[in-house]
Amino acid sequence: MFALSHMTGTDLALSIALGTGLAAAVGLRVFVPMLILSIAAFTGHLHLSSGLEWLGTAPAMVMLGIAAVLEVLAYYVPGLDHLLDTLAAPAALIAGTVAAAAVMADLPPILKWGTAVIAGGGAAGITQGLTSLLRVKSAVLTGGLANPVVSSAELGGAVALSLLALAAPVIAVAVVAAFLWYGVRAARRLLRRRTAAGSPPPPAAS
Repeated sequence: MFALSHMTGTDLALSIALGTGLAAAVGLRVFVPMLILSIAAFTGHLHLSSGLEWLGTAPAMVMLGIAAVLEVLAYYVPGLDHLLDTLAAPAALIAGTVAAAAVMADLPPILKWGTAVIAGGGAAGITQGLTSLLRVKSAVLTGGLANPVVSSAELGGAVALSLLALAAPVIAVAVVAAFLWYGVRAARRLLRRRTAAGSPPPPAAS
């Protein structure tokens, strides 16, 4: 059995909700939520789990800040944004897992990392995949002209969701669930349209 006597059910739920919310934000932008997490830990507003305290140090905050600025700017370069989406897929899974594990401070290591991989990595991966589909759809419909708007929306969503996760983790998870529900429905409609467009016309009646 895991030793959770010092942790209430509410604390456990909030810890998992916080990790899931931050991980989902990582799916929108990899380094921006990590930077917000680092700043919160550095300023003493967030307690990090054992082994991941380095995320709350000044060197980590500086490096994440540089990475976040470069990431944000790169998404406004035509063509480079699609390349970054490809690279961001595995990066989001790893960063989402780390972000979730970092805030599950009171969980035993096995339970912490198992939950972080499933909830954190899963939320980051699904969110990143849905936003990549949105960018592809934007490029097809507008020739890439609307991609900067999509990039700005993703950046704003990453910042807002990260801050919401820190302030109200349960609400953040509800927002993530609503976004994923809507995103999955939109992705299914897009795939159905592509399938219908690529299917051969019915044979003419004799």
